[in-house]
Amino acid sequence: MDSPHEHIPERIVQELVPGKEITIAHLIASPDVTLYEKLGLDPRIEYSKSAIGVLTISPAETAIIAGDIAIKAAGIELGFVDRFSGTLIVTGTISETEAAIRAVLDYVKNKMGFSVCEITRT
Repeated sequence: MDSPHEHIPERIVQELVPGKEITIAHLIASPDVTLYEKLGLDPRIEYSKSAIGVLTISPAETAIIAGDIAIKAAGIELGFVDRFSGTLIVTGTISETEAAIRAVLDYVKNKMGFSVCEITRT
């Protein structure tokens, strides 16, 4: 005789368990003006800077700390900080943006014990 549970499909529940990590650290060099506009950034101000940095951080509130570190580390502008999703977008020259991203990665890794990814570039 068949078990009463034999034909019930197995259900898998996935949930996000935020760790202490930076999963995206990307530098976009010389982005098209359209990208600035789609991100809600003012291309008249930001486009001359020539780079966009994007970070995804967990726990999400760490994006606030990362924004502070980025501003203090280099002459960048904050494009977007979201304490709910953990997204940080910065703009600046290529060297400023890279320096800001590197400062964030170094700080959270060495002072806060985070796992961090490498900086990628396009």
